[in-house]
Amino acid sequence: MGLSSFEEYVANHLRMFILGVFGLVIIVGIVAVSVFFYAVRGAEQTMVPDVTGKELTEAMLELQAKELYPRLQLRSSHTSRDKGYILEQDPLPGTIVKAGRRIRLIVSQGVVLNRVDDFVGRNIDEVRFDLMAIQSTAGGFPLLSIKELQLDDHIYSPEKPGTILEQKPLPGTDITGPITMEFVVSRGRANQVVTVPQLTGLSLVRALDEIASSGINFQFNLRDKSDGESGETVVTQTPLANNTIPINSVVHITVTNPDRVSDNERAGLFKYSIPLCPYPIPMRLEAIVPSEENPRKLLTINYVGGEFTFPYKLPLGSVLVLSMMNRVLYRETIE
Repeated sequence: MGLSSFEEYVANHLRMFILGVFGLVIIVGIVAVSVFFYAVRGAEQTMVPDVTGKELTEAMLELQAKELYPRLQLRSSHTSRDKGYILEQDPLPGTIVKAGRRIRLIVSQGVVLNRVDDFVGRNIDEVRFDLMAIQSTAGGFPLLSIKELQLDDHIYSPEKPGTILEQKPLPGTDITGPITMEFVVSRGRANQVVTVPQLTGLSLVRALDEIASSGINFQFNLRDKSDGESGETVVTQTPLANNTIPINSVVHITVTNPDRVSDNERAGLFKYSIPLCPYPIPMRLEAIVPSEENPRKLLTINYVGGEFTFPYKLPLGSVLVLSMMNRVLYRETIE
């Protein structure tokens, strides 16, 4: 091979090398541009999630997963129960936006008291809960409290029982110090009646279901079973089934004692006297049984007050807990 042939050989290979490098650069460039535009296009397809009604921390995590960022605004609301939750969002759920977009979140800061709110039309128990939850104190006293309601403060009306009909001071009154709110509350329509369900012959468990669904007022009695009768069964009721009675009238129910009670159990009649209420109020009876992780739910009912009675068969050491509107009224340990 002569010198000129060798130079030609080197030149050809150098040319091929340069072309190969140039081609590789072009390919890498195309790939890089493709990846860039794919990423940009993917970011533009991010969908705004629905975080309205969710707690702020949960909402922020959902936005972060979509590479979106919150812009927070606080707003007072009519109840303390939604404090820290998202009231509104902008853009709306389902909107397609670019990644990195800021989403405006309106967050509830609960009730901010500087003027007396309009409580008319709201439930008295809900208002009582809200005022307890948002208590700000001045000199050791809450800014807003509720005067203890008397029977005269409850009147018959078409509104649901417990609905606030009138208030004093009026809405919009400036709060410059502690204020005691006075309310007139609905006790429901006058002359309300209920139909007595068929209880005789039912087991205690089935009878309790009927009592809870019918809304009757009740009192239990216990007696030993006679021949042919089963334990924990309703054997008499007064008034009889299908009678129509005023809603606060008492239905007397007699139940037989249990068939068997082991040495580590007790059977009896739970009793507790509850002041009469102007309308039925939610009540709950539970049993805390030593061997069970969760309380055993025995009865949930709207009850107007009086002598509350309930037949039970429970292990020794169990605790019966009677609550009204989630406030414990009475505890009794089975010994």
